[in-house]
Amino acid sequence: MAKKGVLLVNLGTPDSPETKDVRRYLNEFLMDPRVIDINPVSRALLVKGIIAPFRSPKSAALYKKIWSNETGSPLLHYSRLQHEALQHRLGSDYQVELAMRYQSPSIEAALDSLKAALVTSIRVIPLFPQYASASTGSVIEKVMQLVGQWQTVPEMSFVNSFHDDDLMIAAFADNAQKYQPETYDHILFSFHGLPQRQLIKCDHTGNYCLKTGDCCDNLNDTNKFCYSAQSHHTAQLIAAKLNIPKEKYTICFQSRLGSDPWVQPYTSEVVAKLAKEGKKRLLVFCPAFVADCLETVYEVTEEYGGEFKALGGEEVQLVESLNDSPLFIDALERMAVGK
Repeated sequence: MAKKGVLLVNLGTPDSPETKDVRRYLNEFLMDPRVIDINPVSRALLVKGIIAPFRSPKSAALYKKIWSNETGSPLLHYSRLQHEALQHRLGSDYQVELAMRYQSPSIEAALDSLKAALVTSIRVIPLFPQYASASTGSVIEKVMQLVGQWQTVPEMSFVNSFHDDDLMIAAFADNAQKYQPETYDHILFSFHGLPQRQLIKCDHTGNYCLKTGDCCDNLNDTNKFCYSAQSHHTAQLIAAKLNIPKEKYTICFQSRLGSDPWVQPYTSEVVAKLAKEGKKRLLVFCPAFVADCLETVYEVTEEYGGEFKALGGEEVQLVESLNDSPLFIDALERMAVGK
């Protein structure tokens, strides 16, 4: 019986925490023109001449702190669990493949497996809740580039974003319940950052993005494809699910790279501000990630936690990502079958 194909794609991870593998990963990742969207010569000079050589040893040291001898990178480990759980849910009528946009397992290898299985259709699910050109857009472009070379192209469909998926929202809320969010002084919803210029490029009207200080606060027809607006909407839905009042949470953005202005406010600055205000305990969600990774396990817990404590705070508690949450597998199952 002919099968339907499903392709899950996450961002990627080095093959090992060794400097050479981290350098190879950073080169592939940062040379993507959707990630560093400047002219090709400047991008090559920046990435190959400065970022990769100098950042690789530092990043490798951080990866070693979160790497497991048994399971390797947490992002790949949890992505594999998601893949296995979804295949089990969908059964023999579907073939589910896992790929990373950068490094292994590759999108090309996963697509080749689906092609060899003679699937009748391919449903692509980029594992990024909020749409961004540098993440979801890059995955879609790569898949279309590869499949476009096939002589026969099966029916293709893509999940553009799932920032408001009720099962995903419930999964994040469920993960937080054991920490009793109401007992914390403040809640952070920390999303991965993006350069402001990338937000502006996604404003098809040309006269809305960043024209006012609250342009992302509410999702509407004009900003519906905006990463920041979708991030705000995700946070608002999780807060509503947990009955967190607006004055008790802040939406912020982490992982800034370079000196250009990125989406604000920056998580590091919010953490410092809250510490100076006398807040002692912070609970942090990272709803741009569906699997724990360097940005959650290390950046939030260790870096921001250390900064907060150095300024007089006492605790920064991370709410685990979706990982292999049954509710999130429910969400993936629904996306896979197109309901």
